[in-house]
Amino acid sequence: MTTYIMLMNWTEQGAKNVRDSPKRLDAARKQLGEMGGSFKAFYLTMGEFDMVAVVEAPDDAVLARFALMLAANGNLKSRTLKAFPEFAYREIISSLG
Repeated sequence: MTTYIMLMNWTEQGAKNVRDSPKRLDAARKQLGEMGGSFKAFYLTMGEFDMVAVVEAPDDAVLARFALMLAANGNLKSRTLKAFPEFAYREIISSLG
């Protein structure tokens, strides 16, 4: 599984319906699970982003489809970062020679 960091902000629509946000999170968690992925962590944050999620998916295409499905609902905008775990980081750095 590949790990991704999702940085999210509510749209105007999402902010107006913020009380429904926990239900939307539950639906997103279920949807990603049906796609073979999972949420590893979720945070409400202060600062530039409203929410941060650490998720896993089988591949980039699955996560791209998931992010597009979330965006299509109109409640949030996201930025997705592909994350490499420490062991992969060490392998990448050591391969530099």
